[in-house]
Amino acid sequence: MIDIHCHILPGADDGASSMLDSLEMARAAALEGITRIVATPHHRNGRYDNEKETVVNSTRMLNGRLREESIPVTIYPGQEVRIYGDLVNDLKNGDILPVNHTEYLLVELPHHHVPQYTSKLFYDLQLQGITPVIVHPERNIEILKKPDILSEFINRGALSQITAASLTGEFGRKIKKRSLDLISNGMAHFIASDAHNVSSRGFALSHAYNVLNKEFGTPYVFFFKENAELMLSGQTIAATPPQRKRTFRSLFKS
Repeated sequence: MIDIHCHILPGADDGASSMLDSLEMARAAALEGITRIVATPHHRNGRYDNEKETVVNSTRMLNGRLREESIPVTIYPGQEVRIYGDLVNDLKNGDILPVNHTEYLLVELPHHHVPQYTSKLFYDLQLQGITPVIVHPERNIEILKKPDILSEFINRGALSQITAASLTGEFGRKIKKRSLDLISNGMAHFIASDAHNVSSRGFALSHAYNVLNKEFGTPYVFFFKENAELMLSGQTIAATPPQRKRTFRSLFKS
């Protein structure tokens, strides 16, 4: 399996705090059947500052240790970028790192809302040849209330990634239901761990794929796994327009 969103780099952010933690995470990933991981430390969010070259060098160092320890996992560089006004300028200046230097960029929305400039920002990214991949939209409060916001972004060329723990119910019943709704309605394109450690924020990726298979069947499992392959190698992902197959009922009623 491929995990396209993971905080495994040592000392980079709120994920692995040391090289020993990174190795422990890699061993846990290997036991779960994950062989390739995109390291996606937070780019900047007020607490962390992970520049492109720093991420590339740290990824190279971690891969060296994984080879020394004979852990059968390969790490690829990336960033999780919280959207901000100068993102496109920083992309042009070479500070922003899409997944494995491809056209796919993991972008994070604020937890409570969707900024008004988001559509314009996504459009400007696409003009630069970048496809925005919205991470964990199922946990954004405004999208929880108004899922058509996400549908509109996808209609305009964005993609989205569901967190494995959301699908397995670890973030609660409401988040699991919304994750299933998004998948059913063609509004999700990737499943990733967003793992930070091996205890409270582990991988759960194989469990998530089991849930996906139970709810939707093998073709859906193939779809999400293939998309991860395509992303990592920089190939085009043929996303179909969202289709309303499953009603979005309010998750905020008592």
